Amino acid sequence: MRSIYPVLRYPDVRAAADFLCSAFGFTVREAHELPDGTIGHAELAYGDDLVMLGPGPAPRSRPADDDYRVYVALDDVDAHHERARAAGAEIVRAPFDTDYGSRDYAARDMAGLVWSFGTYRP
Repeated sequence: MRSIYPVLRYPDVRAAADFLCSAFGFTVREAHELPDGTIGHAELAYGDDLVMLGPGPAPRSRPADDDYRVYVALDDVDAHHERARAAGAEIVRAPFDTDYGSRDYAARDMAGLVWSFGTYRP
């Protein structure tokens, strides 16, 4: 049973969901469309985990490259990095090995939020 659900806000939830699915490998679990055709709430799955998306303004300032909003543990960092790069994600840190045995990389999504991906599983 899950207990923690990151909630991320985007000016265009539909565009954000499309980007996160194509670049980072999420799948849309639910999307609730509003009468005007925009999406007011979406749930994206990555394996058994979820993030929720909702409407909100773009960040007032561009987050620093190391200002991660979400960390996603995965098995093949290099393949995931290539997928994200090919889909147009801005890579802020190419894959690298950490001193604690993880292989990581970081990328910005289309709204400028920084995501961290790696093999470390707490």
